[in-house]
Parts: sequence; structure tokens; C-alpha cells
Amino acid sequence: MNSSTKKRIGMAAAALIVVAIITFIFMTPYNRTPGVRLGGTATIAPADWTNISPVREMQLKPDGFPPFVANIWYVGTPEGVITATRPDNGYWGRRVRANPNATIRLGDAAYSVTAREVTQTAERNRMLQAYVNKYNPDGGPGLSYEALSNPDMPWEVFFWTPR
Repeated sequence: MNSSTKKRIGMAAAALIVVAIITFIFMTPYNRTPGVRLGGTATIAPADWTNISPVREMQLKPDGFPPFVANIWYVGTPEGVITATRPDNGYWGRRVRANPNATIRLGDAAYSVTAREVTQTAERNRMLQAYVNKYNPDGGPGLSYEALSNPDMPWEVFFWTPR
């Protein structure tokens, strides 16, 4: 292989890496793969979060390093936003426990929020029921209140309010 061919291969590899990085930064927050850029317009928190957005998922960007954006399900309530995650010690749950401040994006609106992990059983179960009511209102297979509230595998619940 001559030096000209090696140079072209090196330039093609560098271009591919640049495209991959740009894709990761600007596109993946809107796909299943987490990214690092949240976007949106900084917005004042609403007085009532019940009907904040018709979208199915919100984007969550916990404060801290490294930057990280996750797509998660949510439920708006009059006081704030409920989120839940499987009891698998997932990355975003650990990040929120370490620093409860974050920004969430719903549609084009981005809100500065802080989280409180909900551990009290009655409050947690009430929030899990609201979560199931939104994402499985007909009680079909899959997401169920019984599975989410199982004390042997307790889902992690966070309640977000404006900061």
C-alpha cells in the first residue's frame, strides 16, 4: 500500500469519526441511545404540570460531568413530574442520586428541575399507579402496577419540581 492510499484511508477514517461524534451530540437525544445535547428553549416552570406536553417521552439531562441525556417516560402532576426506572441501579438513577439537579425537555420547552427520590411506600405506590394509568390504561400485558410495586424488585421513583 502506498502512502497516498494510506493517507486517503486515514482521512476517510477521520471523517467517519467526525460524523459519528456529530451524530452522537446532535441526534441521539431524540433516539433510544443517550446523547449529550439537550436543546430546547429555557422555559419558566408552569403552575400546573398536568398537561405540560402531549409527547410520550421527555429528555432528562442530569447536572454534572460527563454530560448525559436520557429519554424517559414521565407523568405530569399539578406539583411536578413523576419518573420511574427499573430496579437495576441504572445510570441515570445513580446520577440523580449523586446530584438531584437536572434539566428536562418536553417538546421544545426545557425546565430546570430538582429531584426527590420517593421511598415512602404509599406515596411511591400512588405515583406508580399514575405511571401505569398513563402508559397502560387498558391494563394489557406488559407494564402493570403489580410489577412496578413488587416489594422484591421496587422500581426507583423520582419526583421532579422546579428549582
